[in-house]
Formats: sequence, C-alpha cells, structure tokens
Amino acid sequence: MKFSEIESTAWEELRPYLDTCLLPVTALTGLEQPFEVTDKLERLRDIMDCVEIPFKGRVVTYPAFQYGSTEIAELINDVCRNIKLSGFKYAIVISAQAELKTEALNDADLILTALDYPNYKTPEGVEQIRQAVQALWQSSESD
Repeated sequence: MKFSEIESTAWEELRPYLDTCLLPVTALTGLEQPFEVTDKLERLRDIMDCVEIPFKGRVVTYPAFQYGSTEIAELINDVCRNIKLSGFKYAIVISAQAELKTEALNDADLILTALDYPNYKTPEGVEQIRQAVQALWQSSESD
C-alpha cells in the first residue's frame, strides 16, 4: 500500500496492521540519460513488487530516496528512526541499484537489494525475498 492511499480518517484503524514501512532507494546520480532513469525506476518497481504485492495488508511504501546511494546512509538511518518513532515497528530499505550495507544502515531492520537477491524477477527470487521479510517479522515475535 502506498502512503498516499491512506486517508487520515482511516489511519488509526489501519495502524495496528500496517506495521512495516518500505523505503525505496532509486540511487540516481544525475548522470543518467532519460531512458536510463526509466530503466532504473522500472527495476526498482520490480523488486518492490516482491514485497508490496504479497504483503499488501502489512506494508506501507514511503517516497523513494531518488538521488545518491551509499553516501546517503545517514539520512536513510534518520528516516528509519523517525518512522519507527511515528509508530511503524519495522523499516525495510529496498533498492535495485544501490549497494547498501547493513553496517551503514544499522537503523534499517532489513535491507533488500538486487545485488543481494539477483534473481528477484524469478519465482525463486521472489520467494527468497518473501522469506526474508517473514523471517524479520518472526524473529521479532520470538523476542
């Protein structure tokens, strides 16, 4: 579910179910040609579908970090902390382009990238991502 699909009047009722925020990272540099930007956005959409579609009733997708990749780690961490302060239990960072490291994004609960899941366009890759998200939720439930 996209952030823009949630009406203010429905948020309090939905909040207990929508406990996970998906933070996309496009990782544009500004050096891309228009067709390259389109390709990067399509790849990001494809990997996001691996989370948004199977977990529609639990995940809210926030706006993407469009420019930058590893050098924006501090800002991504700030946003992860803030969304948790606002009521989300989990922050998942996702990218088809950026090389995002767990060490740099210690406030993210899960990082999903095409580099870590190169087969994300296959049924097996989709299943691997689905399992990673479910493992996050299950590990927290057992704590």
